[in-house]
Amino acid sequence: MANSERSSSSSPPIDPRSGFCKSNSTFYSKRPFSLPANPSLDVTTFISSQPHCGTTAFIDAATGHRLSFSDLWIAVDRVADCLHHEIGLRRGDVVLVLSSNSIYIPVVCHSVLSLGAVLTTANTLNTAGEISKQIADSNPTLAFTTRQLATKLPARISVVLTDEDEERVDPTLGVRVVGSLKEMMKKEPSGQRVRERVNKEDTAMMLYSSGTTGPSKGVISSHGNLTAYVARFISVNLNRDEIYLCTVPMFHTYGLLAFAMATVALGSTVVILRRFDLHEMMASVEKYKATILALAPPVLVAMVNDADLIKAKYDLSSLRTVRCGGAPLSKEATVMFLEKYPTVNIFQGYALTESNGGGASIDSVEESQRYGTAGLLSSGLEARIVDPDTGRIMGVKQTGELWLRGPSLTKGYFKNEKATKETINSEGWLKTGDVCYIDDDGFLFIVDRLKELIKYKGYQVPPAELEILLLNHPEILDAAVIPFPDKEAGQYPMAYVVRKPKSNVSEKQLIDFISKQVAPYKKIRKVAFIDSIPKTSSGKTLRKDLINLAPSKL
Repeated sequence: MANSERSSSSSPPIDPRSGFCKSNSTFYSKRPFSLPANPSLDVTTFISSQPHCGTTAFIDAATGHRLSFSDLWIAVDRVADCLHHEIGLRRGDVVLVLSSNSIYIPVVCHSVLSLGAVLTTANTLNTAGEISKQIADSNPTLAFTTRQLATKLPARISVVLTDEDEERVDPTLGVRVVGSLKEMMKKEPSGQRVRERVNKEDTAMMLYSSGTTGPSKGVISSHGNLTAYVARFISVNLNRDEIYLCTVPMFHTYGLLAFAMATVALGSTVVILRRFDLHEMMASVEKYKATILALAPPVLVAMVNDADLIKAKYDLSSLRTVRCGGAPLSKEATVMFLEKYPTVNIFQGYALTESNGGGASIDSVEESQRYGTAGLLSSGLEARIVDPDTGRIMGVKQTGELWLRGPSLTKGYFKNEKATKETINSEGWLKTGDVCYIDDDGFLFIVDRLKELIKYKGYQVPPAELEILLLNHPEILDAAVIPFPDKEAGQYPMAYVVRKPKSNVSEKQLIDFISKQVAPYKKIRKVAFIDSIPKTSSGKTLRKDLINLAPSKL
């Protein structure tokens, strides 16, 4: 709810310190927020209409190649024209992007969205089998990808290649190549501007979020949801002269929404690393005078561990802020980082794919001194803390499951009404699955997770997916997968396995068995053999019992 709405005489009284309203047991964001005056705007039109004085939109960290804001919008217009008139892309069609980070992902993103088509992305580390499952669910009309990654796609899909070089297409590629992004960006528009009208309720994106009890789900976001995210980003990032260094993957919600969309509206420059490398990142900070880094906690820990070498080799004097998200950051890691890099501030944040960047964040030096918190509620959000057992709505400094409501939150899951109803109730509250409390000053603290996702270096790993693969092994009777704490990665998957009688299958054999079937970040890295998997009377695995048992099995 926007501040302007809450100021009316009919609004309930809200504690200005905590943001809590006793009359409806709801917390309200303390940050100012307003939605665009024209509610019918699609997100691309909203972004392109924002006034700014920025010149350079994107820089390729490896080559130094730059894309200005004017060239960006010319490219968007040309590519959209080709997609519409030559390939026949229409409103509602799904377009897949399978690509490592690139300064051209924003071109593809805005071209697709401007036509009312739906953008979906896939993790470049996923196997061909994992990508095929996502394609079977989302049914994309077209895919943007590189020659190397095209080999992971099924032969039936039409492909536009995004490689920057002019090599002739390999006829053995195995997919139907219908165009080249580079050629599309050179073509003059046809002048035929008649396109279907796009409005805020239309689906804009469908990003896949891992689940704990089954396959990943397509999270549906409307143009209105994304516009709310961009408006929020503008409201909290008042300095438009920042130079961001994007190290996070742009197939992920944060990388895509923040660095392909919101920074464009802000008029800031984004330096894009094609793939993460710690020393390439540091060299890019020095070369391009980056002021803000976006990191997952394991990268921040790596910066601490190699601090002496990094500071001796690179000039980081331009760097002012590190924004950290994707997984909780410990107080110890924060303190150690500030000791090593005393002139750099750490701003933490909390969000979900389903919330489109909404959740909580730290946005000032003063707020960052409150260690252990994810920050204040994002602008425009309402929150409730709910007892997961009784459903009772809790108050200040009381612990329960965090529920969120606001304009950026997802419409639901693609073709999955059951999961949508389980996650979003009839009043529009999104059940996050995170156990939290909000203190007297409105700061959100994350205590635990109701969900059982494993967070490996910021990537989500669903235990159920690995358990199904383990149970397909001929020598396994039962199995369960849990998160195991790790200083570098945050967590990694550990398996408890019940072998069949007379089986001598080893830990290494099972690790290799899983490694061949999943992306590298999903690999099981430790196996413990056990007589039986602890379960409830209804058959649900008691993962907490296994987590408590884990140290004794090392």
